[in-house]
Order: sequence, then structure tokens, then C-alpha cells
Amino acid sequence: MTTIHNLGFPRIGAKRELKFALESYWKGESSRDELKSLGARLRKRHWENQAGLDLAPVGDFAFYDQVLDMSFTLGNLPERVQGFHGDPLDNYFRVARGRSAKGAEDHAACCGGVAAGEMTKWFDTNYHYIVPEFTASTQFELDASRLLEQLAEAKAQGVKAKPVIVGPVTYLAIGKAKDDSDKLALLERLLPVYGELLDTLAARGVEWVQVDEPLLVTELDTDWQHAFNIAYHQLKGAKVKLLVATYFGQLQENAYLAANLPVAGLHVDAINDRAGVQPLINLLPSHKVLSLGVINGRNIWKTDLTAVLDWIEPLAERLGDRLWIAPSCSLLHVPVDLASEQKLDADVKSWLAFALQKLEELRVLGKALRDGRASVQQALAANRAALAARRASPRVNDPAVQAAVAGLSADLGARASAYAERATKQAAHLKLPAYPTTTIGSFPQTAEIRHARSEFKAGRLDSPGYQAAMRAEIERSVREQEKLGLDVLVHGEAERNDMVEYFGEQLDGYAFSQFGWVQSYGSRCVKPPILFGDISRPKAMTVEWITYAQSLTSKPMKGMLTGPVTILNWSFVRDDQPRSVTCKQLALAIRDEVLDLEKAGVHVIQIDEAALREGLPLRKSQWKEYLDWAVESFRITANGVRDETQIHTHMCYSEFNDIIASIAGMDADVITIETSRSDMELLDAFENFQYPNEIGPGVYDIHSPNIPTQEHIVQLMRKAAERVPAERLWVNPDCGLKTRQWAEVIPALTNMVCAAKTLRAST
Repeated sequence: MTTIHNLGFPRIGAKRELKFALESYWKGESSRDELKSLGARLRKRHWENQAGLDLAPVGDFAFYDQVLDMSFTLGNLPERVQGFHGDPLDNYFRVARGRSAKGAEDHAACCGGVAAGEMTKWFDTNYHYIVPEFTASTQFELDASRLLEQLAEAKAQGVKAKPVIVGPVTYLAIGKAKDDSDKLALLERLLPVYGELLDTLAARGVEWVQVDEPLLVTELDTDWQHAFNIAYHQLKGAKVKLLVATYFGQLQENAYLAANLPVAGLHVDAINDRAGVQPLINLLPSHKVLSLGVINGRNIWKTDLTAVLDWIEPLAERLGDRLWIAPSCSLLHVPVDLASEQKLDADVKSWLAFALQKLEELRVLGKALRDGRASVQQALAANRAALAARRASPRVNDPAVQAAVAGLSADLGARASAYAERATKQAAHLKLPAYPTTTIGSFPQTAEIRHARSEFKAGRLDSPGYQAAMRAEIERSVREQEKLGLDVLVHGEAERNDMVEYFGEQLDGYAFSQFGWVQSYGSRCVKPPILFGDISRPKAMTVEWITYAQSLTSKPMKGMLTGPVTILNWSFVRDDQPRSVTCKQLALAIRDEVLDLEKAGVHVIQIDEAALREGLPLRKSQWKEYLDWAVESFRITANGVRDETQIHTHMCYSEFNDIIASIAGMDADVITIETSRSDMELLDAFENFQYPNEIGPGVYDIHSPNIPTQEHIVQLMRKAAERVPAERLWVNPDCGLKTRQWAEVIPALTNMVCAAKTLRAST
């Protein structure tokens, strides 16, 4: 009989219960025990949701991040928090966000506020993890308490538990050496702790452990390939069965390595690597389990169940009990429950499956394999009808949009003049000082803003009343920036719920959920819009707000837009045409907005491409194709303006060194990037690459409540000036300020502006 199992479940709760509990605790409004109790209730509910599976994951729940959980399990704590002796959960939050709860800080003489751990994207997803930190002297020591506690809860509930851990090789690969040491040299110290962990789980009656090694779908040099062999040959003596789980891509040249690791089973992402499954079966030893991820764990479209059965039924005949089926990856990346959606367009809703619906699809497939298709005949018929309706829907295809994309020409993406000539004209027009200051776009989304928005959506506040409320917030943002002495202002984005959803709501081809939240990091959740059809812009989206803000000040006002690549990568995107085509549709729509802003007298326009790197294929051999159409899409959006109009772009927490040439190819006049958490390490790329345009290295870590000092900002900017000419440097935070409080923002920006003045005085 085919085994059905799951790799991971969304931890935030169907109503974002975890988010609100975390934020309440951090503010000192609830106790640690209340937070832990909420976590236990969520785990219980999530295991109930997975009833009927042969194996359910345990350990996939985290209060902030599963990689950070693994660091604490392995005793790999940054030196700056090792002296803390209070509750481990508070130390955990210090690493995650620089501090824990208000009450806990009263007892933290050693490290009440510390530098938060660096944060970056989990492979090619929009989920952010806390980067493990290593030095040559790093030691590991097992603390299995978190995992054992969850395992005991699961067993008490009667769950058929499969503990989930990050694998040792992936753990080392995604971490960062804080000195010049070789991370792989730590493998010898790390493996005994993994072995101890596996033996501890075996002693608690565990049969299977899922060991996540997504690194296997990337290009590995011989040292890292050898590390896999070393690791799993050393761990093969464990008294549990290991299921090595790969996902997000194709094994390709690593197929032989993965197939022959001395483990009991291998999971592969059959959504991304279906063509590789048959060759893999031919490589797989006859005793080894093969788990196929046949349901997309990263997108929300219904699975074609009949097509999947047509494919895997012969495999089930061949492999028998050795065939397992599951989603392609953890369901962390999709919303919890489609049944919660009462306002979603009925047609679009009928085409979708969230986490609970994907588990039901898995159950249907499992029953069909065990008992025959006749046993699930009704479910298969309903599935076929929904898929057919989607394919035939006239709402999906717009001939005019398709013709516009087909007619794209190369000159549409070219500025009239080279950067050097544009820079001279922009300097004369904008008259900015050295080290000009700005912010990334958003200011705090206060309780008053959220209340006005919810009242407006509920119909209790009319449109003029809502407009007046948002204008008042915009005016507040402008006045605060003027008092601070910022050089280029923003309108604060009070009217925007989310940087992608806001635009999607005004574009044809999008639909929106009420409760389609997914975790981005910690308590930060996003609700990706659903891109189901061809994209067009019926009318201007931001011009009225930006021009109102500009009318309040004589200083330059930035127009704020989200770029096409980011809208694409942060949406649930249609799967019935190439992503490149969809991106170019978005580019044409946002280009129209850029040109309308310029016509309205806005001479600084920021087009955020926070997710550019996120869309990179995991294999470098596939990067060029993606980067070619991604950069082309940005240039189509940005490059219809006059030389005097200054185009900015912003990129969030990612490593950019290896794509710096493509970033330069975007030809934005100014780029702002995160460098505060990485201590300017991201600027190392500019030592060997002469980046031609202007750069704003983010000096204020907005994801931490800690307020940067003026001295710290000056220090960071002087580091930046060692790599980039001072005349091309801007001073800015590393991201938008919507998640912070005004009480934090004002002193932080005051220090930032004072730092810029200090820098000007020293040049």
C-alpha cells in the first residue's frame, strides 16, 4: 500500500493566531506561558487537520523560524547571547529580532538588546530564515527539548509522528562563517550531535525521521558532494529510518548521489522534477522508499488528479510499498484553508486548493491507489469539471494584452541617455546635497490607519471619509519628514495594505482572498494576490495620492511603485503560461503608471524589485534565462521617462553579489539594498565590479526594534565609501517602515539624518 504523508504544515494558524500572540508577548501584553499554550493549541489543531495521513510531521512548528530552531537544537548560539540564563525562548527571540518581550528584558543584564541574526530568503521562496552563524571555534551541543516536547504532544494525541529536522549539510551550507574559516570543516564536529539527536528520537519510539536537504537540488562542487557521503555514512548507524527530503528543484547530476545515500528513503519534488523521476527509479536501490511530491506545495491551483493517477499508477505497480506520495514541499508556503474564503470570486475559488484542500487531494490520490479509482469517482469528476471550467473561462485570456506582449520591441526598455548624462541633468534639477537622505517608502501603519481601512472595507466609512483619513496620514508623514530634515520625501503609503496586493486590486486579471495569509518571517505574514488571467491596468493607481503629497512640500517627493518581477514573485501566479509572459504583461501595466506619474510632475520614482533574486532558479546554469526576461521586464517598466526623471529601485534581504552585473543592467539611477544586518558585507561585490550608478546601502535595520546610533550609521557609511565613491552614496533604512512604531522611527531617522550631516562635514 502506498504511504501518504506531509512534509510540513503552515504554523501561523488559519486566523494568524500565532502572529497576534507573538506580537502581544513582545509588547509585554501577555505572558510567556500564554504564548506557549497558544503554540500547543495550534499544534494540536494542525495534527487534527492531518488526520488520515500515514505519517504527519512533528517539529515543523516554530515560534519564529525552523532554521533558528535547528540552531538552538544544535546549541549553535551566537556568542553575543551565550551569557543569558533566563528562559531559552527569550534568548531565541533575541537572536531572531534583537530583543524579546518587554518583561523579559528586565532580567537580561547580559544582552537585553543585541544585534539580530542576519535574515535571508529560504532558497527561492519568499520565506526568510535566520542565518546560522559559524566561526572556526564553533562548538555544537544537543538540546532536543523543543522537539521532544512536540513529539510527546503528538504521541499523546495519537499522531503517527515523523519528526522533521534540517539536514546537516544544508544547515552548514545556508549558514555564514563570521570569520575566514571553512564551514565544511565543522562537519566533523556537527555530525556526532546529529547522531545523538537521532538516537534520542529512536529512544522515544520514533521510526522515521525526515531530514530536509534541499541543497541537493543545487549545483554542488566535489567538496559538498563528498560532504553528503560523509554525513550519511556516519549517520547510517542511527536506530531510526531516515527520509532525506529534497524539494524546490531538480536533482539532475546529483541524482546518483541522492539515490545512493545510505538512508531508508528519498523524497523528490515531482512538480519541478517529473522528468527526473524515471531515471531516478532506475538508480534507486531495490530496498529504498521513493517519496514523490505530486501536489504543488508552493502554489494554490487545484491538482489535476486524473493526470497524476495516470502517471503514478504504473509506478505504484512497480514499486509497491516503496512508493510514498506527498506534497512537493512543506505547505508552509500556502494559506491554510480555502473554506474560510466567503468573498472570493466563486469561479476563481473553484480552481483553488489551500493547505487543507491539498491534504484532501492527497487523501483522494492515496485512496485511488489503494482501492481503485472507482472508490473516489465523485471526487475525480468534480476535479475534472473545475479544471475544464478554468481552461475555458474567457476571464483568463485577453487578446489585447496578448497582442501587446507579442509586439514588444527592444527600444521600449532603453533610456534616452546613458547614466552619466542623466545624472548631470538630475543633479541640476533635484539639487540634492552629498549623502542625500530618504526612506524606502512606507511609514508606520498605525491603529488609526488600519481602523479606517477596515471601516471603509466594511462599508461603515464612505469614500470621502476614507480619502480624508488617508490624506491626514499622508500629511502627517510629510510634516514629520520635513521636521527630520530628509532630502527626498515619500508619502508614507498609508492607503496601501500590502505592496503587491494594493496594485493587484487595481489590475485586471487578479483575485483576492480574505484569509490567504502565508508566513514571510516571524510574525510577518503576507497575503499574496491570485494572478489568474492576463494583466492590464484600467486606470491610474497611485497618481492622486503622490501628487497630493507633493502639493504639501517643496522638497522632491518619490512616487512609489512595486515592480513587475516582485509582483510576479510575490503573487500566486497562473501555471498555464510561462512566467516570463506574465511578467511582461505586468511590466506594460506598471510602465503606464510610471509615465502617468511623470506627466503629473513627479520627478523621482521608485520601482521596488524586492524579489528579483528570489525568482532565480536554484541552478546557476538556468540563471541567464530568468535574469534576461526579469531585467527586460524592469527596463520596460522604468525606461520610458525623460533623463531628468530619477528612477530608484529597492531590493530586500538577499545576496546580490553573484548577480551584480544583472542589477547594473537594470540601469536604475539609484538602487537601495539591505546592508545593516550583514554589516555592509553585501557591498563586497563592488570591490571587483565597478557599479556605475548610485547606491543607498540600508543603514537602519527596520526588522529590529533596536534604534541605530548616529555613530553606528556613520561607521557603516564609511565602510560603504571604501567600496563606492562617496558622491554616489545615499543614506536610507534597509526597507520600509510600516511594521515599526513612530516612537521607534523618529529617533532612528533623527540619528540617520544627523549621521548624513556628519558625513557631509567630513568630505
